[in-house]
Amino acid sequence: MRIQVRRTGGFAGIERRAEVDTSGRPDADEWRTLAEHVLTSGQDTPPAGVPDGFRYEITVDGRTVHAADPRLTEEQRELVSRLLKEGA
Repeated sequence: MRIQVRRTGGFAGIERRAEVDTSGRPDADEWRTLAEHVLTSGQDTPPAGVPDGFRYEITVDGRTVHAADPRLTEEQRELVSRLLKEGA
């Protein structure tokens, strides 16, 4: 499973991207479960955010959903946080 995140916005407007391929990872099942929750809770179109807030585009195996601060679900926040730390 390939998971990608693109974060835009914020005060400085700096874009960050990260990606992880879960194939062969010992924690692949955790990533899959988290990604499934994110796909279920995400929106097909970018939601309205707040000034200087972050907006997220999350893609899992070619399916993209959108989310924005401050209304991220717990699963969305966890996935984005893990990906931006671990992804290259």
